[in-house]
Amino acid sequence: MNLKILSVKEKGDAIKEYVLLEVTGDCDVGCYGLADTTFVNEKAVSNRLRHFYWFPDRSVKKGDRVVLRTGKGKHDQYQDGAGRNVHRFYWGLDVPVWNDTGDAAVLFEIKTWKFTTA
Repeated sequence: MNLKILSVKEKGDAIKEYVLLEVTGDCDVGCYGLADTTFVNEKAVSNRLRHFYWFPDRSVKKGDRVVLRTGKGKHDQYQDGAGRNVHRFYWGLDVPVWNDTGDAAVLFEIKTWKFTTA
């Protein structure tokens, strides 16, 4: 896995909250998804996912940062004060995701997938 979660910030406010991730190896963030669930204990989380965000395709480099904001906005990229590229994405939600004590962020690497119409 070439992404890792660093932190969840400004929890409880859909406009301000975000998840900060670090790119640990060159990759395409379109191969990753992030979900919230409930923290069970130090070794386990619930298998009931409440929200899921599948990142759009974008190449990122080792050392870059990825920000997923809960609210609405336009995906963009900028350099932070340390000179790192920051790739910012927006979930587009009106309500906070990280609003309960016991929430857990889960990162998925999606190597292959198929779908069928329902």
